[in-house]
Amino acid sequence: MPLTKDTRALQADLEGLAIDTLSQGDALALAKRLRSVVRRHDHRYYVEDDPLIADREYDRLYRTLKTLEAEFPEAQTEDSPTQRVGGPPIDDFQKHEHPKPLLSLSNAFDRTELREWYERCQRGLADRYGTVEPAVVAELKIDGVAIALTYDDGTLSVAATRGDGSVGEDVTHNIRTVHRIPLRIPVASEAEVEGPEHLEVRGEVFMRKSEFDALNERLVEEGEQPFANPRNAAAGTLRQLDPGVVADRPLSFFAFAVGSVSDNDLATHTEVLDVLDALGFPLESHTKRFEDLEPLLDFCEQWPQRRDELDYEVDGVVVKIDRHEYRDELGTIADAPRWAVAYKFPAREATTTLQKIRVQVGRTGAVNPEAVLDPVEIGGVTVSKATLHNEDYIRERDIREGDTVVVKRAGDVIPQVVRTVPDARTGDEEPWTFPATCPACDTELVRLPDEADHVCPNSECPAQFKRLVEHFVQRDAMDIEGLGERLSHRLVDLGLVTTLADIYRIETDDLTPLDGFANKSAENLVTAIEASKDRSLSRLLFGLGIQHVGKTVAELVVRHCASIEALAATSAEDLDAIDGIGPTIAESIVDWFAVPENRTLVDDLASEGVNTHRQPHEAPLEADEDALPLAGCTIVLTGSLPDWTRADASDAIERAGGSVTSSVSGNTDLLVVGANPGSKLASAREEGTAILEVETAEEFQELLDQGMTEVTDS
Repeated sequence: MPLTKDTRALQADLEGLAIDTLSQGDALALAKRLRSVVRRHDHRYYVEDDPLIADREYDRLYRTLKTLEAEFPEAQTEDSPTQRVGGPPIDDFQKHEHPKPLLSLSNAFDRTELREWYERCQRGLADRYGTVEPAVVAELKIDGVAIALTYDDGTLSVAATRGDGSVGEDVTHNIRTVHRIPLRIPVASEAEVEGPEHLEVRGEVFMRKSEFDALNERLVEEGEQPFANPRNAAAGTLRQLDPGVVADRPLSFFAFAVGSVSDNDLATHTEVLDVLDALGFPLESHTKRFEDLEPLLDFCEQWPQRRDELDYEVDGVVVKIDRHEYRDELGTIADAPRWAVAYKFPAREATTTLQKIRVQVGRTGAVNPEAVLDPVEIGGVTVSKATLHNEDYIRERDIREGDTVVVKRAGDVIPQVVRTVPDARTGDEEPWTFPATCPACDTELVRLPDEADHVCPNSECPAQFKRLVEHFVQRDAMDIEGLGERLSHRLVDLGLVTTLADIYRIETDDLTPLDGFANKSAENLVTAIEASKDRSLSRLLFGLGIQHVGKTVAELVVRHCASIEALAATSAEDLDAIDGIGPTIAESIVDWFAVPENRTLVDDLASEGVNTHRQPHEAPLEADEDALPLAGCTIVLTGSLPDWTRADASDAIERAGGSVTSSVSGNTDLLVVGANPGSKLASAREEGTAILEVETAEEFQELLDQGMTEVTDS
C-alpha cells in the first residue's frame, strides 16, 4: 500500500536521526512529511477504523513531530496533528454569524405525509420543468449537535454551533480536539480533489452509544452526575470552556452538507457527498439515492425497527431533493427549505401509573428519588422503575404518586418520567415532598447551596455502607469473586462486616451457618478474599469510595504516590499539580484522609495484609521510553495468566514500554499464552509470531524485566 510505503520510508529516514543537527530548511521539510503521514494515519484510525500501523509505530511518528516542532517552532502549523489538544481554557464563547443560515426542517411523521411533501415539490417544479419525478437522497438523522466548519485555504479556521440558525457560538477550541474532524483538507496529499479556497462544511457532532456508556461509568466512578443521553453528553461537552475536558471525551462527527463555498460547480447533493468523502470527511454509511418514491418510503419505514443496529442515536431520516437547480427553484419557507423534510421516528415512550416515589441512598450519601411504576413495555423492554433525578425535577413537573405518567427510555436506555397527564387525575393525588430525614438512618438530610441533590451527612449510615461494600468488592476494585451485591449486603445486615477491614477477618466458620453455604463454597470465598489482598494500590484507592476518585484518577494518583501512607501525607497543592487532577479532586482526597476513622481504616487494612504500596506495573514511566524492556513491542494476551488479571497484565506491559492489542496480526511481535488459550494461539502460529507460554507469575515478570528477546525464541 502506498501509505505504508510512505510510512516505512519516513521511518527509515528517522532512524538514528539527531533532530538538533538539522538545518532549518531540512527541519521544515521533515515536519511537512511527518504532518502528512500522521494526518493520514489519524484518518485511517479515527474515520475509516482501519489502521495500517501499530499504535507504537504511530506514537513514535507523533512524538518525533512534536519534538521537531519544539526544537524548530517555525515548523509548527495550525493544522498540525499536534495542535489538536491543548490551549488554555477560554473565558466565554464568542458569537459567530453564519454566512448562510443553518435552516431547520419541516417534519413528516408517516408515509402519507412524506408522499404529500414529495407531491408539493413536484407541483413547485411544474411551472418551469413540467412533470418531473426528482431524485432524492435519504440520510439517517443523527441525534447530535449541528456544527458548521469553515476552512480557509484548506485549514480549519472556525467551528460554530447552529445557535438560532443565523448566529451560533464559536467552539473552535473544542472542535480541534475531535480527531474525526480534519484540521486540514484534503487529508491525503494524493486525493483526487482539492479543497476550495473557502469552504463551510456542515455536519453533526455526536457521541456513540458504546462510548457514552463508558463515559457515564467513568463519571459515576468519579462521583460526578452522569449524562441522561448521548445527545446531552455531546452538547454538554461542546459547552466546556476547557478544551482539555473535551479532549478526554469521545466525540464523533459526520458531515452531511456544505454551506458557503468559493467555487461550487457541483450539480447535485450526491456530488457534494462524493467530494466531502474525497476530502477526508467522515460520512454516515447508510445514505441512499432514490429515483422512485416507493423504495424511499420503504427505506424510511424500516429504520425505526433497525436503529438499534447502530452505535449512535438516530431519530429520523432526512430526505433531500438531489438536484441543486431544483432546490433553487423550490426555495424556502420561513426558516425551513421546501426541498427537504425530516421523516421523524416515533418516540420511545409509554404511559403508565406511578405507584410510589421512593428515595435511594448512594455510597457517597446522595439521596435520589425513584419512581415505582406499573410495569410497561417500552422499545421491547419491560420498565418498572424510572429515575426522577432530584427534588427540583419533581416539583417543576408536579409529579405525584398515583399520577398517570409518560415514561421514556432516555437514550433508549435509562427510563425516566417525562411528564404527567393531569387530565387523568382523580383528585386524590397529593403533591410529593422530599423526606426530611434519611430513610436508612433517620439522620436529617442536607441540601447544600447551589446543589440539586440531598445528602445524608452520617458517615455511619448503613445504606451508604452497604453501597460502599458493594463498590469495594466489585471487579474494577478489589475484585473478590463470589462476593457480590446480595451477599455483601447480607454480611452487613448480619453484623459480620461493620468496616471494610472486616471483610478480611471473615473465616470459613462465619459462613457455613448461612443459607447457601457449604464447606467448599465457604472456603472458596475465604480464598478469594485472601487473594484480593495483593491487588494493586490503584484498585484499593478506587475501592475506598473517595468522592471524585474513579478508576482513572486512582491510577494517576498512584503514579505519583508510592504508598497510601505517602498519599495521606500529600497536600492538596501537590495533588492539584498532577496533570489530570484538579482542585476539587485534590481537596476531596485530602478531606477523606483528614477523617480519623478513615485513617484507622487504612491502618486496619494494612494490618490485615492488604497491599498499600505501589506495584511495579504502576510505577511512572522512565524518562527514556526507548530504554524500557518492551519498548516498541506489540503484544497480544491469550488464556489466564497465573496471579495476574488481564487488566493488570496489560498495564504492566505498557509500563514496560510495550503496547497490547486484542488480535494477532502481521504487526504482532509476541503472543503471551496462559492457561486455556483461545484461537489466538493458532493465529500466531500461522503468522509465525513469537510465542511465550507462561506457567508462573515469575515467568511473566521476567518478560517485563528483561524484554522479549531474553525470554523467547522466535
